Amino acid sequence: MEPKEKLLEHLRESVVLTTSEATVVLDSFKERKLKKKEILLFTGDVSSHMQFISDGCLRAYYMDEEAKEHVVQFGVEGWWVNDLYSYLTQTPAKQFVQALEPTIVLQIHRDALQGLYDEIPAMERFFRLKFEKAYVSLQDRTINAMSKSAEERYLEFRSKYRDIEQRVPQYMVASYLGMTPEFLSALRKNLK
Repeated sequence: MEPKEKLLEHLRESVVLTTSEATVVLDSFKERKLKKKEILLFTGDVSSHMQFISDGCLRAYYMDEEAKEHVVQFGVEGWWVNDLYSYLTQTPAKQFVQALEPTIVLQIHRDALQGLYDEIPAMERFFRLKFEKAYVSLQDRTINAMSKSAEERYLEFRSKYRDIEQRVPQYMVASYLGMTPEFLSALRKNLK
């Protein structure tokens, strides 16, 4: 399936678009191909696009004062990845967004999206639903990090995101879960 067909199918899971609306929406998105390890968003840049992943895998991460990476989010086909805080506040990004494998994203500039909100109200509804879901996910992840054991967090990740676990390096999964790669390795060994 072509990237824009995937996007349209994804949009139609949440909202109704007429044929003419779908054409306007799809014409507003630009395709961008990324090589493995290519950076889509650099920390310090202002995020000005929403990105739909058509093919591939991305991660959003930040680096602490000691240059240690902390994975905040993974994204695969059919997902949206961004430094949402930077996008919504138009302030410098605190996260990098990087391709973990060859990836195709469809991007829409913030200004174009604002225009779509006025022209096609279904798009405003679509992104409101996406932002609500992102907030719920963030809150769930925060509470899980504070209340669940490392083993519980890993088992939940594995059951929810089996596809991702098999596509990304173990040290990145460990970073996402807030543990060292050695601890995750021992945990996985004990679970077998």
